[in-house]
Amino acid sequence: MGTPTVHKDLSLISLVPKWSGLESAVPLEEFFDGIESSAQIGMWNEIDRLRIATLRLTDAAKMFYNGCTELHEENVNWEDCKSAFRRRVRDIHSDQYHFMKLQTARQGRTKVLKSLQTDVEG
Repeated sequence: MGTPTVHKDLSLISLVPKWSGLESAVPLEEFFDGIESSAQIGMWNEIDRLRIATLRLTDAAKMFYNGCTELHEENVNWEDCKSAFRRRVRDIHSDQYHFMKLQTARQGRTKVLKSLQTDVEG
């Protein structure tokens, strides 16, 4: 008789939200859940999940993916991909937030006085 044919439903890709990695984007776990749910219904395998996830990345998330060498290795799997992105978004603040904090940082008055006092004494 033979092995039954598995019919993948790739039309479900449209149900997976695009994910930018920005604060305005859907949460990462919601992005992963969308892929997992669609994969289960559409009969996608692990490689399908990985490839579809990378197709749905935009902006900062796509830049991260492109620059992350571990995600381009031949033996990378879906769990590796999820782990890498979870590590990346562990900090809830964006790069822009950190940049603004750095740009607006000011030394406190007591630190300036201590620094001047050390200079005078030293």
